[in-house]
Amino acid sequence: MEQNVIRTPGCEGDPPTAEQILHNIDIPTSTLYGVLTMMTVLGNLVYLEEIVYLLSKTPFSYKRTTYIWITGAPPVIAATSCIGLWIPRSTMFTDFTASIYFTICIHKFLVMMVEEYGGEEAFIHRLHGVPMKISTGPCCCCCLCLPNIPMSRKTLTVLKSGTLQAALLRPILLFFATVLWTNGNYEQGKMKVNGAFLWITILSVAAFILSLWPIGILFNQAKSNLSSHNIVPKFALNQSVLILTQAQGGIINLLVSMGTIVCAAPFSARARGAFMHQQLLVMEMFILILVSRCYYRRQYHLNTEEGCPLQCQEQDKLKSHANGGVVLLSKPVMVSQQKV
Repeated sequence: MEQNVIRTPGCEGDPPTAEQILHNIDIPTSTLYGVLTMMTVLGNLVYLEEIVYLLSKTPFSYKRTTYIWITGAPPVIAATSCIGLWIPRSTMFTDFTASIYFTICIHKFLVMMVEEYGGEEAFIHRLHGVPMKISTGPCCCCCLCLPNIPMSRKTLTVLKSGTLQAALLRPILLFFATVLWTNGNYEQGKMKVNGAFLWITILSVAAFILSLWPIGILFNQAKSNLSSHNIVPKFALNQSVLILTQAQGGIINLLVSMGTIVCAAPFSARARGAFMHQQLLVMEMFILILVSRCYYRRQYHLNTEEGCPLQCQEQDKLKSHANGGVVLLSKPVMVSQQKV
C-alpha cells in the first residue's frame, strides 16, 4: 500500500554511484566503511588459511571439497555485501551471486552428511532399511500422518535430487531475471502480477524451500549417528547463514514496504534497506567465519593407499570372514578424528 511520505530531493531514482558516495561521505560513515571492509578482508583471509589447512592436513577426498565449499558461504556473502556497500547499483548482481553460491552449498551440505558416514556405500550399508521421518520442516513439519520411508539407494538418490534441483534451477531463474532487467521487465522489489519479479521470486523461493526438505530428513538421522563429527553445530551454522541472508532480508524489505525505513539522501528507501542489510551481513558473516573455523578444523584419518575409509576396510574384513562364522556388524566403525 502506498504511503503518504514526504519525498526529499535525491531520494528518488536509482541508488547512488560509488563516486557520489565518496563525494558525500563524512567521518562517521567513512569509519563505518573502513571497519566493514577490514572485517571482510580479515574474514576472507581466515577462509584462505582454512583452505590451505584442509589442502595440507586432510587427505584428498570428496569430503574435503565439500568442506571448502560449505565454509566458503560466509566469506563469499561478506565479500558480495561489501561490494554492494561500495557500489550500491551492483546490489542486484551481488545478491544473485551470493544466492547462487549458497544454493550450491545447500546441496553440498547434504553430500557432506553422506560423506561423514564414509561415502555413499558406507551410508547405504549403515542405514539400509532404517525408517526415515519425512514429516519435517520446512515443507511437511505439520503433516504428522506421513509414513516413514525406509532408506535405500533409491531414497538417497531422490534426496540428492531434491537439493540438486535448486542448485540447477535457481541460477537459471536468476539468469533470466538479469536478461529481463536489461529489457526493463524486471524491477527488483516490485510485486506486480504482470511483472517478472513476482513470478521469478515465487519459483526461486519454492525451489529453495524444497531443497531444504531433504536436508531436514537426513539431519534427523545424522544428528545422533554423527554427533562425534560435530554435525549439529555444522547444521546450526548452515541454518544461521540461511536465516541471516533470507529471513533478515525479507524482514527489511517488509519494513521498507510499510514505510518504517524511509529514504535518506542519496539513498531511496529500498536502497537504504539494502544498505542496512549489507552492513548487518558483513558483521554477521565475520562472526560465522570465526565460529565455523572451530568446528571444521578437524583432521579425518583415511587410508590413502587404499583410497577407502577405515570403516570400509573393517566391513571388507568382516565380509571376508563371513563364511568362517563371523557375524557381520550392522554398523560400521566410525572414522577416527582428532581435534587440531
